Amino acid sequence: MPYTAQDPVYLSDLSPRDARFDHHRANVDRIIDLYRASGYDGYANRMKECSRFLDFALHFEENGVLSPKLQCTHFCRVRLCPICQWRRSMSWQAKALEMMPKVIEAYPKARFIFLTLTVKNCELNELRDTLKWMHNSWTKLLKRKEFALIQGWVRSVEVTRGADDTAHPHYHALLMVKPSYFSTGYVSHKRWTEVWQSCLGVGYTPIVDIRSVRPGKCEKGDEDAVVMSAAICEVLKYSVKPADSLGDDSKRKLTNQQWLSGLTSQLFKTRAVATGGILRQYLKELEEEPEDLIHIDDENSTPVEDEAPRLAFAWHKDKKRYQMVSEAS
Repeated sequence: MPYTAQDPVYLSDLSPRDARFDHHRANVDRIIDLYRASGYDGYANRMKECSRFLDFALHFEENGVLSPKLQCTHFCRVRLCPICQWRRSMSWQAKALEMMPKVIEAYPKARFIFLTLTVKNCELNELRDTLKWMHNSWTKLLKRKEFALIQGWVRSVEVTRGADDTAHPHYHALLMVKPSYFSTGYVSHKRWTEVWQSCLGVGYTPIVDIRSVRPGKCEKGDEDAVVMSAAICEVLKYSVKPADSLGDDSKRKLTNQQWLSGLTSQLFKTRAVATGGILRQYLKELEEEPEDLIHIDDENSTPVEDEAPRLAFAWHKDKKRYQMVSEAS
């Protein structure tokens, strides 16, 4: 049938890339139900208002394509809100990608390595204590001689849900090393594992992953820049996967409600990202809650004109889509 003026206009049809809003907002509704069932009414009420309305401006990109650009909405900033986690992660990544060329310009001979450090899974109610233990172990690691050639670092914590409903906390870190690291100060995978085991003070061998990252020139389309971008995005991705609270729990010992409730309690006021050394002066902002969760993907976009037409979209829970509710020019 041909389109008519009475037909609804959906954000995802107008801008396929913004279908991400539909996906994340639908997950928000599911998390709200779990929070209400757990007695977290405050979080549920805040999340109910999160991104209910999206205000976009229409503008022409540099390639001449007319596209919508988010201008205004309300974000609840609840730690485990799927849409806020997504926007927070995008903000961190955008900030890091903006600053890394400045780091490389100031330290053109610097090299980078990507490090993942793990511990054995723990019971969910032991997660907070486990994170404190990992933090203390990381502090010990910073003092080891193997860390002497590390000039700076940015580190995040990720917590995933094990098949047996245990928590799997682990660190992802991007380390800036001196140029001599790969010639006179190289630390092998085996040695990194031994040192991390020693800092943890455990009898088992923890899983450690270490790989080099080429800094490149961080120019768009540069192969090395793609590798660096991938490393940054891995470090600054979601600290908790929403899917861990929304999957099939029929055969699990913990329901999704129990998992989310326990996770919320255990992660309360814990830090997701930390920085140190030279990188701290460039990336310290990553340790704080981003002020702006709206204009986080504007780096390669042209500025929006004040007179640009506006489009407003409202969330329809039953349709699981954002539908246009008004238009102004």
